[in-house]
Amino acid sequence: MPDPVYLDHAATTPVRVEVLDAMLPFFGPRFGNPSSVHRWGREARTALDEAHERVARCLGASADEVIFTSCGTEADNMAVLGAWRGRRDVDRKAIVTTPIEHKAVLAAAHQVRKEGGDERVLTMSTSGEVSKASFDALVDGSVAVCSVMWVNNEIGVIQDIAGLASRARQRGVVFHTDAVQAFGKVDVNARTTPFDMATISGHKIGAPKGIGALYVRRGTPMEPLMFGGSQDRGRRPGTENVAMAVGLARAAELAVAEREHEWTVLEVLRDRMEAALLERIPDAVIHGRGSPRAPHIMNISVPGTDSESLLMALDLRGIACSAGSACQSGSITPSHVLAAIGVRADLASSAIRMSLGCLSGDACVDRVIEVFPMLVEKARRLATA
Repeated sequence: MPDPVYLDHAATTPVRVEVLDAMLPFFGPRFGNPSSVHRWGREARTALDEAHERVARCLGASADEVIFTSCGTEADNMAVLGAWRGRRDVDRKAIVTTPIEHKAVLAAAHQVRKEGGDERVLTMSTSGEVSKASFDALVDGSVAVCSVMWVNNEIGVIQDIAGLASRARQRGVVFHTDAVQAFGKVDVNARTTPFDMATISGHKIGAPKGIGALYVRRGTPMEPLMFGGSQDRGRRPGTENVAMAVGLARAAELAVAEREHEWTVLEVLRDRMEAALLERIPDAVIHGRGSPRAPHIMNISVPGTDSESLLMALDLRGIACSAGSACQSGSITPSHVLAAIGVRADLASSAIRMSLGCLSGDACVDRVIEVFPMLVEKARRLATA
């Protein structure tokens, strides 16, 4: 059987050797608690402080503007709920999001509504971009925080974060972006783009699962979600995970250093795969193709097929893909992203996400070009039979 093909990098990536090497000492001899004053504690504190500084440099930020979290979901919740709660006393009760956000942002926005806030949802174009007219209509002086995902995790569309963040700033609105799929692909830099908060996640860039970070621009009001300690200036109490923070710092440095090369390589692979599949399956649809997209995500629908059957057939052939976000407990449910941009139900139910990354190469793409059309043809024959 041919070598297996992993095309689910948007779900998670393998831990890089460089990252693992950087972390290992903190699972062994450098085990100290960074809040302790003895030599073991000071050693851990130094490593943690350096990790803050290193991640901050990657984000164009200062060390005190970076908060380590357990994951991107926690960082999104901190941003949305923390910033909204921090501004309730200035008569800003509304929150604005898009309908194509990660569930972490959408669920946090629903919680805002439960706590008495006004939840507003922006309108999207059919190619997956935020409507500027909708943004200008909804983001006004009554809004506390606006959250717009930089690169969508299902269709790869890139939003105009610089433009939207500038519009929000003019209205005095705190602007957050979920940059989990953007970091390492585009320049997520607080010096050049006026976002106030940004979320990144370690396991999307070669660090382990269980570590993320939230950038919070100095002066941005934000209430903590947890209580009980003075760590991270009280914004996230609890003993810090030094090993994971060190791992994220190393992964972030590598992602930034390799970003431009990574973009070029993945874009060539994705474009070749798309062109070949569309040639062999002329009625297939690539979602978001009319908008700027990150190079690592391709979302394709084929009429007359369904996602679950295709995914199982691909897996049996050694090709790992997904039907969308990996945060649905392994279930295949209709994509809220595709529904929000007006994709027909039959196309949405056949959508397959193929996401490229460090394990991708020409041989992987060749294998998909060979196998996917055959499986589609077989699925269609079975459907008509």
